Amino acid sequence: MKTVILPLLLAAFSLPALAQIQLSKEQLQFYTADWKGERSADGRPRVSDALLTRLKKVSLEEAWGVLRNEGYNNQFDGNWQIIRPGDAMVGRVLTAQYMPSRPDMEKPIKELGKTQGRSGNTNSWPIDMLQNGDVYVADGMGKIVGGTLIGDNLGNSIYAKSKTGVIFDGSVRDLEGLEDISGFNGWVRGYDPSYIMDMTMTCINCPIRIGRAVVVPGDLVLAKKEGVVFIPAHLAEKVILSAEFIALKDNFGHQMLREGKFTPGQIDQAWTADIKQAFQSWINANPDKVPMPRADLDKYMKDKNL
Repeated sequence: MKTVILPLLLAAFSLPALAQIQLSKEQLQFYTADWKGERSADGRPRVSDALLTRLKKVSLEEAWGVLRNEGYNNQFDGNWQIIRPGDAMVGRVLTAQYMPSRPDMEKPIKELGKTQGRSGNTNSWPIDMLQNGDVYVADGMGKIVGGTLIGDNLGNSIYAKSKTGVIFDGSVRDLEGLEDISGFNGWVRGYDPSYIMDMTMTCINCPIRIGRAVVVPGDLVLAKKEGVVFIPAHLAEKVILSAEFIALKDNFGHQMLREGKFTPGQIDQAWTADIKQAFQSWINANPDKVPMPRADLDKYMKDKNL
């Protein structure tokens, strides 16, 4: 066993020059080995657009509950200032990590960036990599004054590339300008008119911490007014389908309670055969209320013996 594990660890944690700025494809595959599907050019898992569309309608609490049941206890963080609180945001995570500036660290990072064709300040480098459907998630150390990772210029670039927005454990400037970008949204710790100061971007597409949440590149993020939840790519389909089913059951149960067809005690406990049959009939009569493909629902219910 040791002869197998040791080469894997050496490969995963070897640090070629590129890894000083951006995790290699091999390292991303190491951190996301449970994902068996398509990957982006940079190595991140690429969950389908269809699942992203469905995720936007999922309740944050339901998604969090499914993750907890799977043993993922550190995927949520709250207490945000939100640019458009009424609008949900979903996407595939691209991460960046920031640290306080230190000359002997910052200089070689910038020099290496130049050899790789990266231009501008380091806080623009992750933006250059964004693709449609990505969400830029950054550990900005919670810094507000001098921690403004973007203003409206970079905000316009982010939205042009991703059509989404940002989640920053840090701050932004030019709030009015960001609000003028139709469709752009952001979950941040604060706003400040200062420019970014004494901060260096140290890694792109690394696992990072956002508050109490662990974030891995390629995760899906579901951001709503309650907070943000990060979903590992390999669990995305299970989380979305399970959350959709919970919402579907709740929809049925609430209607039955309003109509007095079943009691709260009956609905809240393991369902009897007559409730299961009523649920099946209700689904057939209300196809517009079914959020997932019917084939997926039928298989899920069969597996759950419903």
